[in-house]
Amino acid sequence: AASNKNLEKMVELGRFRDDLYYRLNVFSIHMPPLRERIEDIPLLASHFLEHAPKPAEISPAALQWLLAGSWPGNVRELKNIIDRASVMTDNDVIEPWHLPADMTENPAYLVGPVSSEEAWSLDEKLQNIEKSMIIETLRATDGVQVRAAELLGINQRSLWHRIKKYKIDVSSLKSTKK
Repeated sequence: AASNKNLEKMVELGRFRDDLYYRLNVFSIHMPPLRERIEDIPLLASHFLEHAPKPAEISPAALQWLLAGSWPGNVRELKNIIDRASVMTDNDVIEPWHLPADMTENPAYLVGPVSSEEAWSLDEKLQNIEKSMIIETLRATDGVQVRAAELLGINQRSLWHRIKKYKIDVSSLKSTKK
């Protein structure tokens, strides 16, 4: 059985039967939502593009929109958006205008939930955006931190502290093509 709800909390609130919860809760695996692992978005997007209805690649601008999304539909939503956008392209490059209008025109989509249990604070959202910018810049510079710091407009020491703060694995961002 799987659920995207916090069943333990629902049992405490009397919204889920406790006997059923203990019957189902033999082995729990916590899978964080996509919005909490935005560093996975480029890899997942690439994978979905390999299996998309129409061959395509994603532009850096469109990827930035994907990285900024709140992803209420998680990985399934990302897959559907990639499939739809690949079909919509004329030149096999997904641009921001190929993404759904509710994603690119609705600020609430980028901000994420505002009234649910999982609402993000402004600080959390800004940290996620900062982390995604660092990851994408490091990927673009093949993991060269000096160059990434220049592109981000910060000093190298500041970049190093942020890499450490966000636990970014720089070696995984280096290209394997040589």
